[in-house]
Amino acid sequence: MNESIDRAPLPGARGRRLRRGVAYALLIGYAVITCIPFGWTIITSFKTLPDSTQLTLVPDPFTLEAWDFALNHLQPSVVVLFLNSAVIAAVITLTNVLLGATAGYAFARLRFPGRDLLFLAVLATLMIPDQLRLVPVYILFSGVGLTAGFGQYVAVVLVGIVSASSIFLLRQYFLTIPVDLEEAARIDGAGFITTFWRVILPLAMPAVAAVAILSFQGSWNGLFWPAVFLSSDQSHWTLPLGLTQFRLAGGLATNWPPLMATVVIATVPIIVLYVFFQRYFVEGVAASGVKG
Repeated sequence: MNESIDRAPLPGARGRRLRRGVAYALLIGYAVITCIPFGWTIITSFKTLPDSTQLTLVPDPFTLEAWDFALNHLQPSVVVLFLNSAVIAAVITLTNVLLGATAGYAFARLRFPGRDLLFLAVLATLMIPDQLRLVPVYILFSGVGLTAGFGQYVAVVLVGIVSASSIFLLRQYFLTIPVDLEEAARIDGAGFITTFWRVILPLAMPAVAAVAILSFQGSWNGLFWPAVFLSSDQSHWTLPLGLTQFRLAGGLATNWPPLMATVVIATVPIIVLYVFFQRYFVEGVAASGVKG
């Protein structure tokens, strides 16, 4: 009898398991809800245009016409759209990581007059919408010849070359790294640049991964600035611009099935990137908010 009493779960443990079960159920339910739009996108890509307007889970009839149109009949082709988006997103991601890391490290470690005021000014740029910057940025880039030819790509990259959020995330993470590590490296003869590249930056890989994912996702899905600078030449279009060509009847209707098929193609790289780097992404975002 004493053994059965000892094996009985404590009231507190039973309550913790209940709360944990409720939390898991809520999280699973939220995950299912967030996946519904993507699932509906996949289902619609196998429908016909009339069937795409119906709230049915099973395509009737099931067809691959939308995928054939998306893969073989887009103008420009999905390969061209994909490559343009990939090049622009890769360059913007690289510049955000490199420039964000150097600027974030300077704000975290260097002592210079007006540092905190300059950092607040950088954060203040987050409150300026792109629509407000449109006219001055376009006039500036037009004056230096970046609104035609290859310069259009350069203009899109320069607009997103580094964001205040990238600098902020990396700066916050650098603040969590003990200063003793840098002092030990300098005692061993490492210079300032060597300490940053070989000691500090490798330790900040979770934050670097978070910045890389956010920068890649933002530039990959970006429509506003590509529409401003790249819309005049279809061969320069990115995937978000390519999605605008599925309008019917003068823009009053949408050809949903091929649009959904192209959306699935455009979403796959983001999913793959997040699956491989989700651990670093979560660690980087979580640690970046520890110290201010």
